[in-house]
Amino acid sequence: MFSGHPKPDPVGPGQESVWSYPRPPRVEQSSDSVEVWVGGERIALTTRSWRVLETSHPPTYYLPREAFVDGALRPADGSSYCEWKGMASYLDLVGGGRVAPRAGWFYAEPTRGFEVIAGAVAVMPAAVDRCVVNDEVVRPQEGGFYGGWITDRVVGPFKGIPGSWGW
Repeated sequence: MFSGHPKPDPVGPGQESVWSYPRPPRVEQSSDSVEVWVGGERIALTTRSWRVLETSHPPTYYLPREAFVDGALRPADGSSYCEWKGMASYLDLVGGGRVAPRAGWFYAEPTRGFEVIAGAVAVMPAAVDRCVVNDEVVRPQEGGFYGGWITDRVVGPFKGIPGSWGW
């Protein structure tokens, strides 16, 4: 449990600290190999995605819709608002006879600066079988609300852990 401002973890070779990410966040193109698995099936694979990087959060990956197999994306009820990216719509992710309800989201008309992710799909790692980046299985960001993808490439501490509400 943290109180006050956290102390960033040490950064090793080939790593980046989420405490060096900006606020407001930035979006950057990525050539990482990214996979999403639901129901024991790989429903998405790409080497063309975008990472949204925000202070204290592990990256959130946005995949182009063509990365998903046919039938893997199904519109879901509800929406939410991000102060940085605008209004999000939700998707159920479908694979292997399993439905991961509202496990994906996208911005049809993102705000200025985030236009490149228009229509691209982000995935909540905790809601699917697994997400994989460059052959490493992603660890979901804690908190149940956040969609960050934790790999050995990033160090925290990460927002979402107990005591991090005010970060």
